[in-house]
Amino acid sequence: PGGVPGGTPGGVIGGIIGSVPTAAPPPPPPKVEEKPKPVEPKRIRVGGRVQEAKLRKRVMPVYPPLARQARIQGTVRLNAIIGIDGKVKNLTVVSGHPLLVPAAIEAVSQWEYEPTLLNGEPVEVVTIIDVNFTLSG
Repeated sequence: PGGVPGGTPGGVIGGIIGSVPTAAPPPPPPKVEEKPKPVEPKRIRVGGRVQEAKLRKRVMPVYPPLARQARIQGTVRLNAIIGIDGKVKNLTVVSGHPLLVPAAIEAVSQWEYEPTLLNGEPVEVVTIIDVNFTLSG
């Protein structure tokens, strides 16, 4: 005979089975954002004609009095960009004693270079600059 065990023979219109709502349709899958493909950097053909930057103006750092009194010596290492105009910019500290760093940054920010040339054209370059602080005597 079939049906539900213990149920009414012939079924009941609007019974429990008939009143179970149908499941809501599943939500659409989330949209997958396509990440833009990385742009390949322009490649520059280097013909072996790279002329390095030459320092044309060096300002010596002033030894900080507190560092001198505490007999602190050492090297401050700075990361820098030498612009196409030969000026130093974007100085960041790589290492160095905190009492010596401000004097090194103050001095190096005044340095000027002959710009680096690539195939005769000035280009920006990233470089490391070491400033040594040594007490004499």
